[in-house]
Amino acid sequence: MQMKAPAVTPTGLKAACSQCNLRELCLPFGLTGEEIDRLDALVATRRKVRRQHHLYSAGAPFEAIYAIRTGSFKTDVLLEDGREQVTGFQMTGEILGLDGISSETHSCNATALEDSEVCVIPFAQLEDLSRQVESLQHQFHKVMSREIVRDHGVMMLLGSMRAEERLAAFLLNLSKRFMARGYSPAEFHLRMTRDEIGSYLGLKLETVSRAFSKFQDEGLVAVHQKHIRIIDLDGLRQLLTHCAKRP
Repeated sequence: MQMKAPAVTPTGLKAACSQCNLRELCLPFGLTGEEIDRLDALVATRRKVRRQHHLYSAGAPFEAIYAIRTGSFKTDVLLEDGREQVTGFQMTGEILGLDGISSETHSCNATALEDSEVCVIPFAQLEDLSRQVESLQHQFHKVMSREIVRDHGVMMLLGSMRAEERLAAFLLNLSKRFMARGYSPAEFHLRMTRDEIGSYLGLKLETVSRAFSKFQDEGLVAVHQKHIRIIDLDGLRQLLTHCAKRP
């Protein structure tokens, strides 16, 4: 599969963490006003990424991490047989680019699922500031820990759950993340395709479609193309409860 060239353009605008309504979801959470001002000076650039274009590609030099200001992304790797393996979906207020820290090159592709905008945080300068501002270092460690916990959650999905349980867990996770951003936990638009959901959950496209149809038939959700309305949150949660009780 031929990779699209990155189409990322700086806006030249100051990101202004102190005025951002996403601060509780991002790095500035827990910092004092003076500390946020210092971070403001560091986060001097926003970048716009058009739908289906890369923010960065696997193998590209690692220079910065990115806080998603608007929009959503997927991360994926290209397998040896040429298939694309989706490794995550990221939304407003979450951090991209942590995959490049250890090797100083990115290990995956980050692709916009819709027209999006990110705040660019140069990593070398972030490290320097973190050594001076202890609370920033603490918050950055929390962000990295959150990513590790999310990865563990995916491993549980792939290792112990049946198809319907995987999809239920996926929808409940999205519901929780939308609610944290002040949106409806029961009604939202999926920016990713069914095929991308299947790749992420380790399921075939047909299996994902059947699971959605079953949920709709059982009155758990209402599905109209990519629009999802969760009718019975408790019913979805019960699927996971049964999974936990299963020997």
